Amino acid sequence: MRIGLISDTHLPQLLRQLDELGPEVGEFLSTVDLILHGGDVTAPAILDWCGQYGDLVCARGNNDAFDDPRMHDLVRLDIEGFRIGMVHELRPESRPMDQLLKQATGGEHVDILIAGDTHVERLEYRDGVVFMNSASPTFPHHMEVRLGSVGLLEIEPGRIRGEIIRLGETPGKRNPIRPSHIEVVEGQIASASYNGEVLPVGEETE
Repeated sequence: MRIGLISDTHLPQLLRQLDELGPEVGEFLSTVDLILHGGDVTAPAILDWCGQYGDLVCARGNNDAFDDPRMHDLVRLDIEGFRIGMVHELRPESRPMDQLLKQATGGEHVDILIAGDTHVERLEYRDGVVFMNSASPTFPHHMEVRLGSVGLLEIEPGRIRGEIIRLGETPGKRNPIRPSHIEVVEGQIASASYNGEVLPVGEETE
């Protein structure tokens, strides 16, 4: 199963929808089976736009002052035998995993933990959990509006592959996102890369 991750899609007044930045976000979402939005949607129209590409579930962000049946404070999913938890805010993300899980799920273990809020990409595997923040497709690293990133999860029994995808460049505006991937097979890292470089394979990586 291919799951598309997107988060922090706040749009400035000069943009009415995500595709006005370019076709990259829509082209990506058209390739996935499920879309998980990490919150700070800011407008129901963005959920509608993302939802045209497939099923959508969203975590409520601190800037989401509206109700929508697709939005939840905590998203819990069970896919291909893996438990997924998603919330918007987990700062600071460098805390021990048990503290992150206590804040996100009340201490319930998940295999994949997804967050948003920071606008900074994060992909790691520690304490048996794939932790992922896909950053923002519109305000990467809190820079002014430009193409940023999305995330991809590929899940099958016994295997998780997570990837941070850099969407490209907005003319005259540098994209600060550093692409990466981690593949975990039967609880062990099978491959990993960061910013185009293959990383040594060990039990955990950050």
